[in-house]
Amino acid sequence: MIPPLPHVAEMAAYALADLTAPEGKRLISLSQNEALRGPSPKAIAAMEAAARGGHLYPDPDWTALRETLAEVHNINANQILCGAGSLDLIGCIARAYLATGLAALAPAHAYPFFGSATRMTGARFDIALETDLHANVDALLAAVCPETRIVFLANPGNPTGTRLPRSEILRLRDGLRDDILFVLDEAYGEFADHLSEPMFDLVSRGDTVILRTFSKAYGLAGARLGWGVFPDAIAQNVRKLLNPNNVTKASQAAAQAAAEDQVWMRETCTQTATRRDAFAGRLRASGFSPIPSFTNFTLIPFASPEAAQSADAFLKSQGVFLRPQAGAGLPHCLRATIGVAADMDIAASLLETWAARRAAS
Repeated sequence: MIPPLPHVAEMAAYALADLTAPEGKRLISLSQNEALRGPSPKAIAAMEAAARGGHLYPDPDWTALRETLAEVHNINANQILCGAGSLDLIGCIARAYLATGLAALAPAHAYPFFGSATRMTGARFDIALETDLHANVDALLAAVCPETRIVFLANPGNPTGTRLPRSEILRLRDGLRDDILFVLDEAYGEFADHLSEPMFDLVSRGDTVILRTFSKAYGLAGARLGWGVFPDAIAQNVRKLLNPNNVTKASQAAAQAAAEDQVWMRETCTQTATRRDAFAGRLRASGFSPIPSFTNFTLIPFASPEAAQSADAFLKSQGVFLRPQAGAGLPHCLRATIGVAADMDIAASLLETWAARRAAS
């Protein structure tokens, strides 16, 4: 047997969602944080047209897409890198700046892939306590140690759905050492853009990266396209680790068309927020306490891990899959992606039935 590197052998595989519906039940997946509707029709048409050139390699510099993103967000196209999803970029950032003997830091209930990407390098993954499921700037700053080289923060957060205001993000960056790279993951940023607190200007400091994705608000999870704004020196080193031709022609074309159709994307965000808040309101009326969210999902705490497991088992028995959150340090919580109205009604009704049966037992 050929042994892997010790730190790889010690890693747990990244936990994917279980989507095996019981026999005879229609699968209702509310576990993947996928968009509640498909991408812009313009994106679909662009993808179909690009597929006819599938025998040709894609643009390795994502030129047209970068120019469109730069125009939409008023940023420098030359500072944009694209990846096969945000995970591609997160992994390359970790490999560029972490190694055995160093550490990354994130909030206690951070996106689990931050930890996976860190451990792939042999580095240590540290966490800082949160306050009421919000990242705590003071706790993060107190947890910094000499080995810390990266601080990861998703804002809005996954799986919590909570958000720090711009003032707190600035306070965190100002409190970090100059040799610590701050990676701000805004995968759900479009759902909070209405608050008018853009963060792209932080990149000009030279020590901060801002990441976004087309998987959520743009409805292109299947296209696997993430992007980020990087300081020049950081971009040069991360680019060395990205696979050449990493984003397909069809995905680049679809993303460019999707970015150009801001009306469609904003409509998706509005519909999502309306349905999310209605779902959360119905749950509150039934005795649940969902966490206020700035994303396309709702985190639902239960009285105990056992109660969350019981509710999850009942939902799955009916073909409805939410996402358990033990992997994010929240074993008493389930996360519900906001989907089509009929599916949200079914999920809410099942949770109400579960709660009534549990109260009666």
